[in-house]
Amino acid sequence: MMTNLFDQFMSPTYLGTPLIVLALGLPWILWPSPSSRWLNNRLVTLQSWFLTRFTQQLLLPINTGGHKWALILASLMTFLLSMNLLGLLPYTFTPTTQLSLNMGLAVPFWLATVIIGMRNQPTAALGHLLPEGTPTPLIPVLIVIETISLFIRPLALGVRLTANLTAGHLLIQLIATAAFTLMTSMTTVALLTTSILFLLTLLEIAVAMIQAYVFVLLLSL
Repeated sequence: MMTNLFDQFMSPTYLGTPLIVLALGLPWILWPSPSSRWLNNRLVTLQSWFLTRFTQQLLLPINTGGHKWALILASLMTFLLSMNLLGLLPYTFTPTTQLSLNMGLAVPFWLATVIIGMRNQPTAALGHLLPEGTPTPLIPVLIVIETISLFIRPLALGVRLTANLTAGHLLIQLIATAAFTLMTSMTTVALLTTSILFLLTLLEIAVAMIQAYVFVLLLSL
């Protein structure tokens, strides 16, 4: 039995082995592998359509040179989406509620975009630190502020994903506990609470999908 609400976010272990390793590898097993046949089944066709539409939408504001990132960004989106949705199932663990994992994804990708931007277009990359038309007295202040915001970006990416998923899981557990407790004493209120729980679960499914998309979108920008 859990001693507090946050115990559900601890990485479970079995025989001394952290099960987060299994949770990280499971999404890649569940996705069907595409084939080179002319006709595929409905699941593979739907998967290919989803990845194609997502990649087109993601690369829309990016120039042609950035399209080489399509594979790794689409893979990251698929990975995050799978873990977020699988974490909503009963008796499962959501690795993306761990700030360490999210920072481990955000920092390397952010650092790669900064280094590549500085190498390929140093003038444009440094130009983002100072908006055009800034008054002369505000130039040092704005440069410091933009530099700080640049280095805070990976932290904001990791914290945003962690906080949204953690808050959703906590709300689901609180409402589910309330519905279970009220079932014997106040049946009407318990049924109303259960309906709210159902709506919240639908909302959390949407949040799991949106947060995965937002994470990858902000990385690409």
